[in-house]
Formats: sequence, C-alpha cells, structure tokens
Amino acid sequence: MSERFTVSLEAELAREFDEYMERNGARNRSEAVRDLIRAALAAEQLDKAPDVECLGVLTYVYNHHERELAKRLTEAHHAHHDLTVTTLHMHLDHDHCLEAVLLKGPGTQVEAFGDSVMARAGIRHGQLHRIPSPAPARRGHSHGHHREHSHD
Repeated sequence: MSERFTVSLEAELAREFDEYMERNGARNRSEAVRDLIRAALAAEQLDKAPDVECLGVLTYVYNHHERELAKRLTEAHHAHHDLTVTTLHMHLDHDHCLEAVLLKGPGTQVEAFGDSVMARAGIRHGQLHRIPSPAPARRGHSHGHHREHSHD
C-alpha cells in the first residue's frame, strides 16, 4: 500500500531535480524521491549504528607495475578473508588494472578495510560504497547446507 504526500519546491530546485532525474534514469519524480529517501535512511542507519552488518563494493584502479602492490593487495584480501566475498579483476591497459571487491561484515570493519586499501601508494580512483545488509548477520557460514544421507 502506498501513501501519497505533496512536496512544494522552488522553481530552480524543481528544475535541478528534473535534471538529476534525467541523469540518473528515474522514470518519474516519485521514483526519484523514493530512491533518495532510501539512500538517506541507509546512510543514517550506518551513521547511527556503525557496526551494523553491511554490504560494500570497493572499486579502485592501480598501476600493477607499482612495486609489489599487487602482492600487498592480495595479502590484504587474505588477511581480511572474513570480509571479502569476491574480487573482480580487469586489465585496463598495459599498466593499469581495475578491481571491484564485494565486502560483507560490520560497517566499521568494511569501512576500515576500504580506507586501508585506498590509502596505499599506487591506488588511484578508489571508492567504497556501503549499504546496510537486508539480511540478519550470521557468523561463520553465509549459506545453509543440505546434505542427503544414504542408508546402505
């Protein structure tokens, strides 16, 4: 069930909002407002409860010729195997690579790991995007198991 409300905007703000919608592919103002509200509530949740279970996407570009950087990045990911779900690696050109890392864990730990990776010499264009996890936190395994038993 939806609840309707009205918002009044100054002409200039309405024009800027319409341009924002066009840039971001929103079909209408309602969709755009819903997306902005969800983003604001997610950011507030992470601010109020920094250790809430969250999902993160860490992206960065780096020069793979930078002295032992690739090795140090791999070691960092292994040291934080409890946060790192998977990594996508893409070769951009002879010198540069892009990595996208999916992270899951307590918000402060995800943020600290992202910051530590982006602060390394040779990392360019790093960014971390976090959202609260919609699923409750489960330690250990992140999935269930189903085992069939055979009876001889």
